[in-house]
Amino acid sequence: MHDTPPATGHERIETTNWLMIVLILAVVAVGGLVEIVPLFFQRSTTEAAPGLKPYTALQLAGRDIYTREGCYNCHSQMIRPLLAETLRYGPYSKAGEFVYDHPFQWGSKRTGPDLHRVGGKYSDEWQRLHLNNPRDLVPESNMPAYPWLERSVLDGAQVARHMTALRRVGVPYTDAEIGEAPAQTQGKTELDALVAYLQVLGTSVK
Repeated sequence: MHDTPPATGHERIETTNWLMIVLILAVVAVGGLVEIVPLFFQRSTTEAAPGLKPYTALQLAGRDIYTREGCYNCHSQMIRPLLAETLRYGPYSKAGEFVYDHPFQWGSKRTGPDLHRVGGKYSDEWQRLHLNNPRDLVPESNMPAYPWLERSVLDGAQVARHMTALRRVGVPYTDAEIGEAPAQTQGKTELDALVAYLQVLGTSVK
């Protein structure tokens, strides 16, 4: 009768599920920190791209609507540095273009076209018609219609509060810009705001 040799460290890890899970999580955590932490100290990822300005009150309201309606579920805002993508959508996305976005909307879902460089590609009227009923302009579109946006009026005070909150995390809004938000959004609809947001996407690098 032979004695079973003691398990080596490697064998112990392979045969102990919880130990394996803990070690995998530790490796992933360390690897993630090594990749992510340096980005917080690189100028290219923390400084605004040349020409980039914070969203106006109307554009910011439009971004909130874009997020609320889940547009990011089908449209990404990240053009990868691949020839096929840059030929179709334009220059690839750079971190400096998104330093005022909280949270950013990069994503990878491509049910619909990427929207990062959509600003100025179509007229305001085209965008309005497309949002009211996409199939009026693109018959094969499976995008839902958003007719209620044209009937919903913005709350300027809420937009001002959002600008104040964003200033606390580094967006350089002035007291004057925040104070003017209610007047700039008075009488504007959610459709006006969303169109304003779409029309500014990607324009800082043009």
